[in-house]
Amino acid sequence: MTTNFDTSWQRAKTGLGTWEHRGKVAIAGYGYSPLDRRWDGVSMDRTLGAFQVIAMQKAIADAGLTSEDIDGLMVCPEPAGDTWRQADRGLNRPFFDPPYDSEDGLSYTSAEWLIAEMARQGTPLTNLKYIDGKAPYIGPEMGKAAQAVGDGLAKNLLMTYNMGNVEGRYHLEEGLYSAGGRQWSAPWGWMTSAMMQHAFVFLQYCTKYGGSRDNLAPFVVNQRRNGLLTPWGFYAQHEPYQITEEDYLDARPVAWPVTILDSDRPVQHAAAFLFTTADRAKDMAQKPVYVLSHAQMNRPNRSTMGTIEDHEQATDDLVKILYDGAGVTAKDLDVFNPYDGFAVFTQTYLEAFQWHGVKRGEAFDFYKGDIRVEGPHPFNPSGGNLGNGRTRTAMYTDCIEQLRGIAGPRQIQLKAETAACGMVTPTGNGHIYLSTVAD
Repeated sequence: MTTNFDTSWQRAKTGLGTWEHRGKVAIAGYGYSPLDRRWDGVSMDRTLGAFQVIAMQKAIADAGLTSEDIDGLMVCPEPAGDTWRQADRGLNRPFFDPPYDSEDGLSYTSAEWLIAEMARQGTPLTNLKYIDGKAPYIGPEMGKAAQAVGDGLAKNLLMTYNMGNVEGRYHLEEGLYSAGGRQWSAPWGWMTSAMMQHAFVFLQYCTKYGGSRDNLAPFVVNQRRNGLLTPWGFYAQHEPYQITEEDYLDARPVAWPVTILDSDRPVQHAAAFLFTTADRAKDMAQKPVYVLSHAQMNRPNRSTMGTIEDHEQATDDLVKILYDGAGVTAKDLDVFNPYDGFAVFTQTYLEAFQWHGVKRGEAFDFYKGDIRVEGPHPFNPSGGNLGNGRTRTAMYTDCIEQLRGIAGPRQIQLKAETAACGMVTPTGNGHIYLSTVAD
């Protein structure tokens, strides 16, 4: 078995040209778990680990395979990463009987834990030859999974990602995280400091192009609408009502101009995706979704906070890598699900991708048009994180469903043969470009 820790696989600079595995890798299965606001601390069938196993089993079944067919496993051990676990995960609570006798399976999941639990539940991963137990968060993780299959490290690779939410503060940015530039934001908590950074860039955007937070209202309202069309999403299950533009404009400020409705809500959820070769995918249970390109962006800010110039330059380069890798241009992109963890930066992606012809400074005018899934500009049909809760996976599952034609009431009425999505913020993220055809 091998574990891959390097970053040489990344497509993180311009000038790389067409991806060498363009159309030779496919997503043949996917699965997602139930979704809760947080784990209740009691129900062992609704822990983070239990949800991840459910998603993995569904992805395997969706492809028409068995667990014995899986020869590769890729796991992001936790969205927070090792140092964040040290900072925030020392929670004062009793543990439980094995396998829940540590944090593993409760606030994060390791590859070792998942392998053991899959076996305990009768779906053993007995033929693994490639294991990556320290994959990055889902943005670059999707690209890394595609690259691993293209490079021949695995034939049928199961990739998983989860977002946990345990009782208490979601992230505590003190101690280890208060060094350097973070000393100016860490004392306010991780989410508040993140909002402060993106609020700053958003105000620069409004100064440069005109407009204000009010111009985001149609977009945020539509995200909730799309989320309510997703049966498993948080709002569809737990708060099934449509917000209005007035609700948005009157929302409680958190770090002005960012408010509670500009921010995704933490939830407990997991998803899994089965990557395989294009040739093998043709014989599996579902219509293949081919990977034409992937791209990553890892650009440090020039100061303690990013600027509008940082965000625009980074996303311009990201899109060039992605489009060049797929051999496409903006006019070829049908389904677009950009990241919306904070509403104040989604327009940066929209304008960089030039989806439906939107250029720099034009997003606010675009939002005023018909961006519903039934309309001529079905923007972010997944509802993203604002519409479903902080899954970070809804954008990916929606792209697959749109290309398969099974998105139900969210299915766009226009051509849906290509799709792009990604995660996380403009200067640090990963994106993937998908298609119903391999060439």
